[in-house]
Amino acid sequence: MEDPIRVVGELRFLRVPVKTKIVTEQDNILDVIRESAQGILQPGDVITVSEKVVAITQGRAYRIDRMKVGFWASVLWRFVRKVPYGIGLRSPYSMQCAIEETGVPRILLAAVVGGFTRLFGRRGDFYRIAGKQAAMVDAAHTAGVRQYYECVIKGPKDPELVAQQIADTFGTPAAIVDVNDIGGSWVVGGSNGLEMKVIEEALRDNPAGQGDACTPIILVREVRNTA
Repeated sequence: MEDPIRVVGELRFLRVPVKTKIVTEQDNILDVIRESAQGILQPGDVITVSEKVVAITQGRAYRIDRMKVGFWASVLWRFVRKVPYGIGLRSPYSMQCAIEETGVPRILLAAVVGGFTRLFGRRGDFYRIAGKQAAMVDAAHTAGVRQYYECVIKGPKDPELVAQQIADTFGTPAAIVDVNDIGGSWVVGGSNGLEMKVIEEALRDNPAGQGDACTPIILVREVRNTA
């Protein structure tokens, strides 16, 4: 992280990376936060957690060597454009997971409309139509930990509920986030009253990083001028 301080409008935020162990489906996300952020978390911090880590604790990481790819997944993944921040659905395995989440009809509609509008220079319609869960599916080499390089990770179930559970447990706002290295920042689930757009801007430079940093938790702390 080049600069731990990020300015959003008139607000300044310190982003505090919290290192964790390698998380598995045997872990509870509340326990992971409790163990990792002990002594670091302060009142008023916003706890932000990578959506992939939440999904892993929910058992939503699938090894590709154990997956069965259906007919539609084997066809439709070829029509998804390449993106610079990950594989997305441009893989038969991730496409299979998207179909399992949203159904063939919706994915077919997204493919047809997305392909048509792309002819006119419009992009992103595929994911807008396919929906939130399809957009969060990602495949090998994007999980940030080598243990999951040959997996597809679906989006977390009920991210709003998980964020609220975190907030209720620790007494401070919380967000489940999807952030990448090219400026993509998305709060996929936030606790009650969270200013989602502010948190998205505070994380837009991806202070958690990619790769094996093992810092999927970022505490977003407002820095107030005490002068």
